[in-house]
Parts: sequence; C-alpha cells; structure tokens
Amino acid sequence: MSQPPPNPQHAAPDPYHRRPAPVDQPPSAPPPQGVRSAATGHVYPPPVRPGGVAPSPAQYGTMRATHAPPANTTGQLDQVWAPGQPQSNRWAFNWMAYIAGGLMMLILITTILFQTGVSATVAGFLLALVPLLIVLAGVMWLDRWEPEPKSLLAVALLWGAGVSALSSYWINSAIVLNIFQATGDPAQAEVMGAVVVAPVVEEITKGLGILAIFLLRREHFDGPVDGVVYAATVGAGFAFTENILYFASSQESVWLVFVMRGVFSPFAHALFSACVGIALGIAARRSNGVAVGIAFPAGLIAAMALHALWNGSAVAGEAFLVLYLVVQVPLFGATIGLMAWLRRQESNVVRARLSEYAAVGWFAWHEVDMLASLRARSQARQWAGSFGSAAKEAMRNFQRDATELAYQRQHVLTGRGQKRAHRSEHELLNQLRQDRQTFVAHAQRARQP
Repeated sequence: MSQPPPNPQHAAPDPYHRRPAPVDQPPSAPPPQGVRSAATGHVYPPPVRPGGVAPSPAQYGTMRATHAPPANTTGQLDQVWAPGQPQSNRWAFNWMAYIAGGLMMLILITTILFQTGVSATVAGFLLALVPLLIVLAGVMWLDRWEPEPKSLLAVALLWGAGVSALSSYWINSAIVLNIFQATGDPAQAEVMGAVVVAPVVEEITKGLGILAIFLLRREHFDGPVDGVVYAATVGAGFAFTENILYFASSQESVWLVFVMRGVFSPFAHALFSACVGIALGIAARRSNGVAVGIAFPAGLIAAMALHALWNGSAVAGEAFLVLYLVVQVPLFGATIGLMAWLRRQESNVVRARLSEYAAVGWFAWHEVDMLASLRARSQARQWAGSFGSAAKEAMRNFQRDATELAYQRQHVLTGRGQKRAHRSEHELLNQLRQDRQTFVAHAQRARQP
C-alpha cells in the first residue's frame, strides 16, 4: 500500500504567532526550505518551537486531520510489546541444525547400508528405535515442569544422531587405523579405540552440541534439569545411529548385542552426556562467563571418565557382569535419584515464587498448592475436562502461564532476567486473568441446562 499523497496546501508556521491562513487557500509564500520526506516527497518546514510549544500534530500531518487525537480515558493500557527485545536467530539456528544433522545422519545410515546390506540396516534401524523411545520417555518424565521447546529438542536429537555420530565415526576410524599401523596389533588398536579414543572423541562431539544450545539458546537453558534434558536428547540421538551400526554389523549375534545395548544400557550415552548438561546447568545460574569456562571442561572430563569405565567393563570379558552389577547399576540408580531430587527442586521454585504473588492477591493459596504439584495439576485438568474440552484447555493454559511467571520471577531474583526472551511479567499477569475468565465462561456455559 502506498503512502498518502502530500498535502500541498500546508502553510509554513509563523514564528510571530500570527494566525495561519486557512488550509483551503494557497500559500502566499514560496515553498519553505525544510526536510523532504523520502517516503512521500512532502517538504516539511524546519522545526519551530515558539515559546517552547510544539506545532499541532494535525498541522503538519499528511492525512488532512483537523483535530488532535482524543485523550485516553480508559485507564492504563495492557502492554503488548516490551521495548528493547533482541532480534532472534532461532529459526536460522534451528534450520541449520535440522539440515546439517539430518544430512549427516543420512550419510552415516547410507554408509552402514553399503557395508551391511539393506535387510540388516532396516532391522538395525527398527531395533534401534526401542532404546531411543525408552530414553525419550525418560526425558519427557524429567521435563514436565517447564517443558523445553520441541523444536530445540529436535535440534539436540539431530545433532547427536547426525553431526556427532558421523564426526565420531570418521575421527574414531582414522585414529584407530593410525594406532593399528603404528603397533601392527589389531587387538590393541581395538581396545585403545574403545577405552581411550571413543570416550574422548564422542563426548567432545556430543558436548559441543550441548554447548551450542547453551550459548545460542540461553533463554531456554535455566539450570541442571534443562541441561540434563538437552544432554540426554543428544545422547539418545547418538546412541540411535550408533545402535543401527552395531545391530546391522552383528547379524549372527544381533539379539545378544540388542540385550547388551538396548536392555542393559539404553541410558548409557544419555548418562555420559548428562555430566556436561549438569555442569552447564550449574553455570547457567551464574552471571559470568568464567563459570562456563570451568564447567564445560569439568563436565567433559566426567563424561569421558564414565564412558571409559563403561567401555572398559565391556571389554573385560567375564568380569563384565560383576562390574555391571557393582558399578554401573548403583551409578544408574544414583543418577535416577539425582534427577528426582532436581525435579523436586523445580516444584519448590514454583511454590516459592507463586506464593509471593498469592500474598498480594494474584492467586488463592489452594491454587498455589495445585500448581506446585504435578499430581494435583493432572487432577485439576481432569476436573476441568468435566466442563468440556475448552475449559480443560483453559486450565492447561493457566498452569503453563503460572509456571512461566514463577520461573521468570526466579530468573529476575537470581540476576538472570535479562537473559530471558519470553513474555514480560505484566503480559503474563494479563494472560492469567484472561485464562481465568475463559475457564469460568466455559464452566458456566456447561452448567446451564
């Protein structure tokens, strides 16, 4: 749509306060020398502020307005946009990760197909889905309080399945080949590759993906729980592609390999990568970059150590089962306990922050109790569903917006409010009020005969 045409009948402002000529009369003076609008071509007179008073907006407008805008008598306006919002590159980053991860995963699967055949690759692909789904179910269980964006979880999954898996495949193969050429002993090269090379290379390639999400999507990386969610998703993607390779390459003993990798250790790579996620999650609660510089290498070292311990037990022969029961099972149990404790901390944050709003009338206290309990939330949604699907959706939105409000206040109180790119407190409070009104309207409609 083009701009409105210029009005050639505007008179120049009179610095001596003389009454301007009517707008329907041609100007008696030559066109003033002022500023020409690049959009409309209209020449605006130089700014004149006689007596410190600005000219009327209607006098110089190009819409032929004759009156100033009316005053707002409705009270304070609801905020629809907060100034100073940074431009987001999320779609560029996401699509670059989608394309790179998907393409590299396709290259690796194609390589496996040429090495093992179509039927073996298809069977390996289907078997690899089982541990993948098990790990992703665990991620969803952990990520219930403040769910991470599905688009970003897809980035993490494709990074692990494509970028990390293919890079590790190439680098591991090259290093193990050099070890074999230097020693002439294939057994030694295989053991060195499993215990030393693979833990270092694979944890670095996976860790770089977690670090990229931390640095480029800082607003979605709030603490250890988020770190574990992203890290476990990267690890799940890596294990998926790696399992296709192992299952397809072990046709004669595929069920034994499946039990070892898909039943005994589906969370292995997720557990290794979680060390990096926890470390970066702790650093996320600090406001300086020094913490990241310390946390990332520390997390990598822990991940490499656990990976080397696991691979070392796998090549230990008959001692594997003993090491698995004495070391791996207790370690896995401790990790589950840590995740449960971290999830409990999320509940405490929601309760503490929403209690502050309840104290000034934004929530009823029983609502805070409901919002701080996943079980009570589920019961509330089920109850709201008795009034219809729209009421249930309004209850779901109310719970989601209240959780976002609680975490945003937590970020502000911990000095990280500037890192967030979500809705402001004012917008969230308005939205919560609208959620209430929507629920009440649908509930009352459902009660009518």
